[in-house]
Amino acid sequence: MLITKKRWFLYVFRDGHIHTSFCPHGSKDKLNEYIERAIQHGFTDITFTEHAPLPKNFKDPAPEQDSSMKWSDLDHYLKEVESAKKQYETTIRIRTGLEVDFIEGYENETTDLLNEYGPYLDDSILSVHFLRHADSYYCVDFSEDEFGNIVRKVGSVEAVYKLYYDTLLQSVEANLGSYKPGRIGHITLVHKFQQMYPCNASFNDGITMILQAVKKRGYSLDYNGAGAVKPLCLETYPPENIARTAHLLGIPLVYGSDAHAAAGIGQGLDKINRIIIEGSV
Repeated sequence: MLITKKRWFLYVFRDGHIHTSFCPHGSKDKLNEYIERAIQHGFTDITFTEHAPLPKNFKDPAPEQDSSMKWSDLDHYLKEVESAKKQYETTIRIRTGLEVDFIEGYENETTDLLNEYGPYLDDSILSVHFLRHADSYYCVDFSEDEFGNIVRKVGSVEAVYKLYYDTLLQSVEANLGSYKPGRIGHITLVHKFQQMYPCNASFNDGITMILQAVKKRGYSLDYNGAGAVKPLCLETYPPENIARTAHLLGIPLVYGSDAHAAAGIGQGLDKINRIIIEGSV
């Protein structure tokens, strides 16, 4: 049961993955628009998880270089979320968070970011969006055209999947300091364009290894509804069979809309198995 200063919630209904106007590839909707939408949908607990700034010595490989918040916006973002928490403290629980990128080869820089800003966070997500191949980096979820480019560079769809899951396992196992995020983001994001680029190999063994590593470290998973509304994906990240396996292992699953506009709050929820989602952790 969640207790606020003036209101008791007899149940917890949580969206743990929400973006803001500080995201360059999102909308200009204000924080209160997201919050009011969440309240309308019956959420009692939300986390703003804006994309953390990328390492200063890392060049964003996305074609539009719009993957993350600017360093100059980070303090402003934190202050705005803290202000919203106070404004809505009797109505909904709001957590201050970040979605932090795991970038192979930039572990030290990521640790430095977390050491500096971790004390100001209530919640955070560690995600893989960037893949390293032959000393170059690629953004795996930017667009179907860019995914096709990655396939050509790496050699096949199956090779891209293997690279993604290998990188994801590295992210789970990485030592990023005491403020390392405890939730792993959209673990099947590489499926985003599967209707156009189907994968003919099974990665069940690799996914099992990832889930075992998550379980061993006491992490949770982002059970992300965004993929269900992506026309070339049409499934949650992860799909229900993997979510069920995680649940059976005792891994908490936290629903995340991954909303980049207020209208995205609650997206994909109809495809989420709400029996197994974790609300209050």
